[in-house]
Amino acid sequence: MREPRPTTLIESVRLSDHVGADVVLASEAFQWTGSFKYRAAANVARSVPHPAIITASSGNFGQAIAFASRLAGKRCTVVMPANSARVKVDAVRAYGATVDLIDTTKVRREDRVAALAAADPSAYVASAYDDPLVIEGNASLGRELAAINATRRANAPFDAVLAPVGGGGLSAGVVTGLRAAGDATPVWGVEPTMANDFVRSLAAGCVITHDQEPQTIADGARTRSVGRHNWAVLRTGLAGAVDASEAQICEAVRLCFQLANVKIEPTGALALAALLAQPERFAGRRVCCVLSGGNVDPGVFCGIIEQRRSP
Repeated sequence: MREPRPTTLIESVRLSDHVGADVVLASEAFQWTGSFKYRAAANVARSVPHPAIITASSGNFGQAIAFASRLAGKRCTVVMPANSARVKVDAVRAYGATVDLIDTTKVRREDRVAALAAADPSAYVASAYDDPLVIEGNASLGRELAAINATRRANAPFDAVLAPVGGGGLSAGVVTGLRAAGDATPVWGVEPTMANDFVRSLAAGCVITHDQEPQTIADGARTRSVGRHNWAVLRTGLAGAVDASEAQICEAVRLCFQLANVKIEPTGALALAALLAQPERFAGRRVCCVLSGGNVDPGVFCGIIEQRRSP
């Protein structure tokens, strides 16, 4: 099994000046399979004894678990929404997994996964986010950020870490890794306003679930709710949560490309979008924005950059 690559730190004076905060981008776009998901997938594939793995994914975890399963010599099936980005569907297949496309307005991902698992009792059902093994794998990023922060203590430690929230696997892992390393830096979760079940869950004190998957442009955040294992970590582990509009997410994608020369997918831009959504909260602060991945359909990306894509 290949170990996860270290995250890539990127700083841009132009970007920091534009958003009014001292921004450090922690990009997972150069991770194996193009997103942070490999951290979790590698931990799952090497930890379970099962000869096959079944999961559901919009694409990034699907790619990661397909690659990790191949490295571990396991069969892999990924249930994906029929409207998933073509680049992600093609990549899952290229890594050797079987893709099972469904219409999520008619069939829930979890129901299809359950049906496939019933037909193959030897398979491990892997959640893309709601699994202790996923949190444990993603905690490696939190530990890396803690080590990076430790080198900055003398002059410029992070005042906050911002991370996307879909099902909560990444943000729960970041919190877990930071705290295990003795780092108390506040962590903020960020999600699309169109899919802000987590923001509402924090306000309500209980998990709120969407009736159907919200069709935000940030496809990695199209979960119906935060995972229960992640909720247990995040309800007390986060400093708070911010939601960003579709327009702000698209603007964050453009800013990453134009001012920091970084190609990022809409979900990966959520942390930066938080600085556009609530500039007063982070103004003048040293902020680490976790860019979760860079797997974006070329047509979608070009449409956002050229402002031809309407949120």
